[in-house]
Amino acid sequence: MSRYDEEAKYDRPRRHTRPRTKDRPAYDDAVEGVVITRDRGRYTCWVGDTSTGHQVTAMKARQLGKQGVIVGDRVKLDGDASGDEGTLARIVGVVPRTTLLRRSADDDDPVERPLVANADQLVIVVAVANPEPRTGLVDRFLVAAYDAGMRPLLCLTKTDLADPDPLLSIYRPLGVESVTTKLGSEPAELREQLNDRTSVLVGHSGVGKSTLVNALIPGAHRATGIVNEVTGRGRHTSTNTVVLRLPDGGWLIDTPGIRSFGLAHVNPDRLINAFPDLAEITADCPRGCTHNETAPDCALDEAIREGRADAARVDSFRRLLASRTEAT
Repeated sequence: MSRYDEEAKYDRPRRHTRPRTKDRPAYDDAVEGVVITRDRGRYTCWVGDTSTGHQVTAMKARQLGKQGVIVGDRVKLDGDASGDEGTLARIVGVVPRTTLLRRSADDDDPVERPLVANADQLVIVVAVANPEPRTGLVDRFLVAAYDAGMRPLLCLTKTDLADPDPLLSIYRPLGVESVTTKLGSEPAELREQLNDRTSVLVGHSGVGKSTLVNALIPGAHRATGIVNEVTGRGRHTSTNTVVLRLPDGGWLIDTPGIRSFGLAHVNPDRLINAFPDLAEITADCPRGCTHNETAPDCALDEAIREGRADAARVDSFRRLLASRTEAT
């Protein structure tokens, strides 16, 4: 046997498969839908107009890899998007998000957890009594809303049990709009603020979110609970995030009640941008200024002394800034 025959004996056999290509399908015929809920790898999407559309069950296509798909995402659907029983479409693309509400498990947890995409309003539900309001948690919700570019709205419930004005006075300097509701009454004020918007309801367990949803959307059948008289805490009744259609137009996204809201993902420097009047003043701050109460030579302090800034508004902003790193 020649030397060449000896070498050829150890050559790898040639593959006869077709070479892989980087070209991917364009999915020009894909239809667009909105993810309204997710359960164990299956996504329920709404396709079509708000009032006349239909639900489609879908799964994430393999080519999306680790790309996350969350409630509120606008997605491209390939395959059978008829919504007929037994059909299953594929999510082959995610439309760029306009907003993204996020949180972390704790303030020292670097992993952010996306909650809802493409919502334009964050409705912060707070009970004025039973359970007692937790302003620290409200502050954190506000920070998350400003960071996400969403409009915050305070919704005070159970105002038949206590005067809401002391709580409202805390947030008036921030210019946050608010509505009030009573047990058993029609939430007309809130309904008006929700029309033609995509709104997310957030709040501590037991504040009455599910009760509001049931009043706003007949047939929603969200489970309601009671507040423990000993601990003052509510019981989790909503266990998943779901998008619901409002009768008069718009979408309402109900989230499970929570007791903590980490903000490790929020850059404190971005918070000032939610307050254009104060951001303009801080342009005169020294480099690296934190804008908090102990920051030396902060331009906000000088603006207060000169009457160019409202002291109460600056104090409220600094309270939000402190909530970024303080436990609730």
